[in-house]
Amino acid sequence: MKKYFIILGVIQLITSTGAIPAGLLFVLDPSGTSMGNSTEMLADSPFSTFLIPGLFLLIVNGFGSIFGALLSFRQKELAGAAGVVLGVILCFWILVQIKIIGLSSFLQPVFFIVGLTEIILGYTITNRKRAK
Repeated sequence: MKKYFIILGVIQLITSTGAIPAGLLFVLDPSGTSMGNSTEMLADSPFSTFLIPGLFLLIVNGFGSIFGALLSFRQKELAGAAGVVLGVILCFWILVQIKIIGLSSFLQPVFFIVGLTEIILGYTITNRKRAK
């Protein structure tokens, strides 16, 4: 059981290490140019800049994943539920991103799979905790 918590925590740390710098760069430069993007990518979205997506990326996928990792590494009761919630949010984030800007990076399917893995691990942890 302990290995599931560790694997989930590592995945959450990996997610946060990608989300925090990217989110921070979008917040500091909402035009997206520092990330090699242009606000033209957002033409079919409700956003005119990357500020709101950057805040979401930083706070939810970044800091939220750090919080989830802490729960996982400490094997807390809420770790499984946090893994499911964070995984669903990550998958939804990627699907919305692909809908708005298209499939533009190999990282999109990679992080979708990461999200699915979080959901599976979180569900497994939650169910095994209940069985005890």
